[in-house]
Amino acid sequence: MMIKNNQKMNYEKDMYIDEDALDLEWLEQPALMRKYSRTLADLEHEYDEAKEELELIRAELDRDIRKDPEEFDVVKITETVIQNTIIMQERYEKGLEKFLNTKHEMKTARGVISSIEQRKSALENLVKLHGQNYFAGPAIPRDLREERELKEKEIQKNIGEKLKRTKK
Repeated sequence: MMIKNNQKMNYEKDMYIDEDALDLEWLEQPALMRKYSRTLADLEHEYDEAKEELELIRAELDRDIRKDPEEFDVVKITETVIQNTIIMQERYEKGLEKFLNTKHEMKTARGVISSIEQRKSALENLVKLHGQNYFAGPAIPRDLREERELKEKEIQKNIGEKLKRTKK
């Protein structure tokens, strides 16, 4: 990433939600949004600069071609020939590559902002589920018949042992 604010970006780590620490995740959420909003703003600025630089390169090459067509192997000056000659110049290709890379990074940052908004929704829903005891252990209904039978067997066993002791 071509960001200028020297913040290390780790999208996967930043999108992770620890369900066991929802309070800490909520405290981190505004900082994440601020961090990536700043990154997006920086990238939008870089994009604007790269666009302006590409337009300047185009204008300078247009001027240079018109001024000295032979230097660019142009026999007849037409708008189409000039535009085609411009896009074949190495200087223009480098400027275009920088512009397209910055545009890609900017779109990626917009996607991350969208992911952070989704993360917020996920946190909201996880808190709702937590409030409804969704994360509590499973509540298994008691089988009263089985418990009654086990208790009855235990009583019978104890009675049997008492009888054995009294017979001795």
